[in-house]
Amino acid sequence: MALIGAVAPLFFASNVYACATCGCSLSSDGALGYASTSGWGISLDDTFINQNQLRTGTRTISQAQVQTIDGQEVENQTINRYVTLGLSYSAGPDWNVKLSLPYVDRSHSTYGTSATLPLTPDQISSSTASGIGDTKIVASYQGFLPTKNLGVQVGIKLPTGNYGGPSPDNTTGAVGQGSVGRHPAVFGPAGNSGNTYLDTSLNVGNGSTDVILGAYYFQAVSQNLDAFVDGQYQFSVKQQLNQTDANYKPGNQANVSVGLRYMADPQIIPQLQINLTNKQADSGAFADTMNTAGTLAYLSPGVTMSATANTRVYAFVQVPIYSNLAGYQLFPRYTASVGVSYHF
Repeated sequence: MALIGAVAPLFFASNVYACATCGCSLSSDGALGYASTSGWGISLDDTFINQNQLRTGTRTISQAQVQTIDGQEVENQTINRYVTLGLSYSAGPDWNVKLSLPYVDRSHSTYGTSATLPLTPDQISSSTASGIGDTKIVASYQGFLPTKNLGVQVGIKLPTGNYGGPSPDNTTGAVGQGSVGRHPAVFGPAGNSGNTYLDTSLNVGNGSTDVILGAYYFQAVSQNLDAFVDGQYQFSVKQQLNQTDANYKPGNQANVSVGLRYMADPQIIPQLQINLTNKQADSGAFADTMNTAGTLAYLSPGVTMSATANTRVYAFVQVPIYSNLAGYQLFPRYTASVGVSYHF
C-alpha cells in the first residue's frame, strides 16, 4: 500500500493571511506529499480570495443592515492575490526546512463608519496594498517511526512585509499627519474614509514575529487510498507596533486538516480535504478587535498532476461549509489556488 510520504517532496506555502478569518487554510503538505527524499524543492503558488459577502455569526447580513449599527464600519469588498515562492531542502528522510516568501496584492473598499442610507458609490473609499509579505521558515522532523509517517514542525514568521498606521498624535488618522511602522498603506481621496490609513490587518504585513508549532500523521488506508491529519498553531511573540495608542497584536490561530488522496494513478491524484480554522481576536489600539475572531470549516477538493518526473502542477478550490464569525466580516464564497512545484 502506498504512503503519502512515498511521493517526491513537493511544496508550496501554507497560506494563512492577516485579514480577519478569511485566509486559505489548505494543508499543502497533506495535499502534495510530505518530504521523504533528500534534495531541494522550489514552488510557485498563486492563490485568489475574493471577500465579497458580509457575515456575522453563522449567517450573511446585508450592508444596509450593518449601516444601522451605531459606529460599525460597512465594508464593501476585499480582493486578495498571493503569489508565494517556496524553497525547501531535505538532508534525508527525517528533516526538512521550508522557506515561504509571499507577494501580496490586496485591494480593499469600504463605506467606512460614517455611511448613510442609501449606500451610494461616492461614499466608497478604496485602497491597494501590494509588496513582499511576511516570510515563514518552518522545519519538520519525521524520524520518530521507521515508516517516517509521524512528524512535528516548528517555525517562525518574520515581519518582512510593510505594516503600520497613524502615529499616536495623529488623532484623525489623516495621511501626511504622522505614521508609525514601515510604509503603511492608505486610502485614496474619495469616499467617507478618503486620505486615511488602511486598517493595520489589511496591510501586506502586520509587524509581528510569530512562532509556528505543528504535527502531522499520514497512513495508507487501502491499496489506493491515503489519509492524513495535520495541525498548526501560530501565535505572536514580538510586535513591532508596540507604542501606547499605536500597538497591534494579531490573534492566535489554529488550523487542523484531514484529507484523503486517491493514488490509483500516480500521474493524476484527486484528493479531498476538510480544513478547520479557529482564530482569536486581534488586540491593540490598531486592532479591529470586535471583528477579527471566528471559526471556519472548508471543503477542499483538488488534484495534483505530474508534468515531468520532478515537476507537478496542482489546483485546489476551498468552499466554506461552516463559519461562525465575531462581529461583521467580509467573507469569501470560495478560494482558489494553482501552482507548480519542482524537486531537484
